[in-house]
Amino acid sequence: MAKKKHEKGAGSTPATVQLEAAGVPFTTYEYEHSNDHMDDGYGVEAATKLGFDEHQVFKTLMADTGSERVVGVVPVSGHMDLKALAAAVGAKKATMADPKVAMRESGYVVGGISPLGQRTKHKTVLDESALQFDQILLSGGKRGFSVGVNPNDLLKVLDAVAAPIGTW
Repeated sequence: MAKKKHEKGAGSTPATVQLEAAGVPFTTYEYEHSNDHMDDGYGVEAATKLGFDEHQVFKTLMADTGSERVVGVVPVSGHMDLKALAAAVGAKKATMADPKVAMRESGYVVGGISPLGQRTKHKTVLDESALQFDQILLSGGKRGFSVGVNPNDLLKVLDAVAAPIGTW
């Protein structure tokens, strides 16, 4: 596992640029991405290779409410409850967004989508389980690159809300 306190300009992605601009402290983590873990998912691979509990590593998913796309951030150990996500943003329902749409609107590739630094700003909901940790990990904007950030700082930077949107 390669862990380092963030140094300004090092490993720069739109996600780290947004954190820097907001003055939010964060730690970067890098690992060698491999397609061998794809049955488990990108987030599980990150948790395994970085040595973190799967409840502390979060994945970013995009959903469509019919009127807009929204982002849900949930632990890699579970799934996103689309009905709960819809309720959290005041919508009647939500379906998973097409991966091509998610990549186009976020500016990231699948497996590297971060809720930070997205090309298009979306309403974002963080699963409330994140609040039990001092630091959560999420994609830093590319496969094999994660950022560790305090969940309360993440909520502020993204103007996001916390709600029970994860299922196990």
